[in-house]
Amino acid sequence: MSLPPDGKIFKSKYVTTYRIKQGILNNPANDKRTTKGTFHIVAGGLPVPLDKKEVSKVAFAHLLTAAVNPPKELELLPFTSLQAEKAHVMVSLLMRPVVCPEVKGVIPQKSMEIRFFGPGSLISNLDFVESIFGNAGDHNLAVNDAALDTEHWTGHTGCIILAPHLTELRKKDIGLPHYDQATERQRQDGMCWKDENECYNDGVPFKLTCRDDRGVVVTLIADNYYGYSKKEIKTQISYSANLFGLVEEEHAGGAIAFPRGIMSDNVYGADFSKKLNNQYHFDEVVKLLGDKIEVMEGNYAIDKTFPDIVYIPEYANIEIDKCIITWDIDGKHIKLPLSPEKTYVHPSGNKFQLVKHPTQSLWRIINTAPEGVFCHKPCTVSGGGKSEISKSMQNAIQYGPYNIVNLEEDFKKADEIINHDFSNRWKTKHQGSGNSRPFLSPKRTLGSAVKLLTPSDLYSDEYNEYLNNIPDHIRSLVLFVKRLYRNDQEKGNWKDYMSVEIVNGRRGTTLQYKNNKVIGSYVRIGFAQEGNWLLHKLRSDFLPSHKIQMEDDITASITVGRKHLDN
Repeated sequence: MSLPPDGKIFKSKYVTTYRIKQGILNNPANDKRTTKGTFHIVAGGLPVPLDKKEVSKVAFAHLLTAAVNPPKELELLPFTSLQAEKAHVMVSLLMRPVVCPEVKGVIPQKSMEIRFFGPGSLISNLDFVESIFGNAGDHNLAVNDAALDTEHWTGHTGCIILAPHLTELRKKDIGLPHYDQATERQRQDGMCWKDENECYNDGVPFKLTCRDDRGVVVTLIADNYYGYSKKEIKTQISYSANLFGLVEEEHAGGAIAFPRGIMSDNVYGADFSKKLNNQYHFDEVVKLLGDKIEVMEGNYAIDKTFPDIVYIPEYANIEIDKCIITWDIDGKHIKLPLSPEKTYVHPSGNKFQLVKHPTQSLWRIINTAPEGVFCHKPCTVSGGGKSEISKSMQNAIQYGPYNIVNLEEDFKKADEIINHDFSNRWKTKHQGSGNSRPFLSPKRTLGSAVKLLTPSDLYSDEYNEYLNNIPDHIRSLVLFVKRLYRNDQEKGNWKDYMSVEIVNGRRGTTLQYKNNKVIGSYVRIGFAQEGNWLLHKLRSDFLPSHKIQMEDDITASITVGRKHLDN
């Protein structure tokens, strides 16, 4: 409705709308907040806070009358703007935004009712709020009447009227007194005039609210900035929440974060499944997904909707060097090419992908966990990170060479750790099998190596003390060796492949593997007092989580007693 069906543009004093390939683009005249003197409240009912402007009931009555009788050009419905006979109307939308979420067995979902009005030319504002809060249908139908739906209504009613033309009204015309007849507060709030031509609020956009303790709220918004339309609905939800009790309208954010990690060059299916107690099998995948997948000869499957998703059996091995996935079944040796364009799903739901290093010609297998963690950021102020929680950490990570302090000394300490007997690390004997794979064994993943060098409650006090005494730069060096060295293919000791540059005839500090610089990942965590970045070295198998945004800015929540929660 915000564009004529046979046109690509609609232009008015307050908004310009374009038809573009993705849909419709609305450019409002005011596209940022005006904060000074914005919030006005009608006197009476609940007291008006001192940081808000108090408005007399007479002035509100005049402003309300003007709001529902806008200038004819403002009422033009864009859909009819190219017709000979144009429609001039007010438009409206009924909403039932949630104030109290449902808690099964405790309380049903409850919402308030809000009716949003605007002159026809500002119908894009209705489109904007509808996309966030939904459409509660035709207000004339009994089925949509909140008063007949007492179980799901909070008992509170809101009305919002868009009226950007109110900034043009004169103070004198809406019943505000002359400066000499004004009270102290009216003078302080600018609710009086010295010059007859003074405009209300000095002609600056504002919003004016009239409310009482029954939960009836009527707000006039003298601005077509979309953010104010949304913000006023949030304010009314918050007002309803305060009157209803035990519920909260929060400024919140949230995302599901799926942990990811680097799996080195090989994934051995049998060993990977053993860590998951061998509880996931390809037969179950076939049963669960049914006709959504096409099962191929050799006991693997391809997703019918997304052919780049391949379901592999739990005993399949992935090898980067040979660029293949292999397994044996019924005496046959099955081979699949390993492609960076496909995602390989283990029966447990773990997703394996071949991904190139951001700065090196180095490929690695990335594992994304099947289950994510729902991270909810509650009660957050402006700038507190509501939307940041949904963003990847990748932009904060930078890659650079790894520098070594003393080649011989550091290599010697690293060698001691690599050849250490790890079989005695457990606190109790039944936790370990009594033997431990060599640190550089291809069957030990990079993540397993990191765990091996990270203190844990499962380890003995002596072993944890041993780990705490390993210098950070030595731990990083050992994990670089684990990441880069292929002891199943390369002859000789790992030290034969590691070196530093020779600069001006002297040894430099930049570590090299096979004469290529070793690149480490570092995360920026802030600024030092001097103004330069503070960097923190990330563990070798680290990757930012894969995130799916679940909420941003608005969350309705309820507090319930612990007896109502199972876990």
